[in-house]
Amino acid sequence: MAEKMDEETVAKVKGILLPWKGKRGNLIMALLRVQEALGYVPWEAMEIASVELNVPMARIYSVVTFYNYFKLKTPGKVVVMVCDGTACHIQGSPALVEAFEKQLGVKSGETTSDGLFYLQVVRCLGCCGLAPVVVVNGKTYRTVAGEDVAKIIAEWRAAMG
Repeated sequence: MAEKMDEETVAKVKGILLPWKGKRGNLIMALLRVQEALGYVPWEAMEIASVELNVPMARIYSVVTFYNYFKLKTPGKVVVMVCDGTACHIQGSPALVEAFEKQLGVKSGETTSDGLFYLQVVRCLGCCGLAPVVVVNGKTYRTVAGEDVAKIIAEWRAAMG
C-alpha cells in the first residue's frame, strides 16, 4: 500500500497544481513540478492531480509510466542515470548497467537499502558524442568504462558523508 501524504504535503501538491488548472497541455509540466517538489510522483499526488486538473487518472498514470524521467517511488539521494540510447548502447552501456547493478545491489528503478543511491536507465541523455554517458545528480561522466563504476560510486559515497 502506498504511503499516505500528510496534510502539509497535500496542500503543497494542490498549490503546485493551481497555476496549471485549465491550461491546455498542462499535465506533463504540472507533474514535473510535483516531482521537483517531492522527488517523485506518489500515487496520492496523481489522484489529487486527477481531481484538480480534471484529467482521468488513467491518463495521468500513462504519462508518469511512459516517460523515464518520472519516478513512482522515493529515489535515493544520489540519482545515477545510465544512458542506453543508441550511441551509448553501441559503446557498451549494457555492461555499465550490469556493473552498477552489481556494485549497488539493485536493479534499474530501485533505491539501495541505505536510501543513498537510485539507479535509472534512460533512453537518451543527449550526449551521444560522449558515449557511453552516466549522469549522477547532474554531473556528467563521459566515455565511462566498467572499471570507472566503483570509482564513481566511491566518489558519491564520500561526497554524501
